Amino acid sequence: MENSSLTLDDFLSRFQLLRPQVNGETLNHRQAAALIPVVRRARPGLLLTQRSARLRKHAGQVAFPGGAVDSSDASLIAAALREAQEEVAIPPESVEVIGVLPPVDSVTGFQVTPVVGIIPPNLHYHASEDEVASVFEMPLSEALRLGRYHPLDIYRRGDSHRVWLSWYEHYFVWGMTAGIIRELALQIGVRP
Repeated sequence: MENSSLTLDDFLSRFQLLRPQVNGETLNHRQAAALIPVVRRARPGLLLTQRSARLRKHAGQVAFPGGAVDSSDASLIAAALREAQEEVAIPPESVEVIGVLPPVDSVTGFQVTPVVGIIPPNLHYHASEDEVASVFEMPLSEALRLGRYHPLDIYRRGDSHRVWLSWYEHYFVWGMTAGIIRELALQIGVRP
């Protein structure tokens, strides 16, 4: 697939709804969800955040809005939408959820389910000062270009673990965030 002219219609026609994998191989049992916000434009964008440097975990890292499922959340999708509203003021009713990607185990002990949603282009983001240092948009065609991600194999607890690394402008995109974007690219048919 050629990414340079990726339209929202192209993206939506290629995206196939996946149910979260339930295969018993998950390492983590605590549930979390993240919203993967695709901005509705002629040339769509991917909304990302840079976490506050004051946070205890993952300080300064590029991430999607998301976090742990609360007892008040009706579902993983509800958790992703709540977190997006808390972190960057995306109203839940403005998100058109189109599906989920397979859950990912985080190093912090959570099983994170990526929820893919389309958001309008005219939202006014308001970053939560406690959690988010900045909000930025990467062109979706650039985000889904597989050649921008470079593997790094690390060893933890005797196991090899592949981490993906990339730069966009002055943002270092890596780890779970880069892995989720790469999985989305593979899901819609981008070839390595």
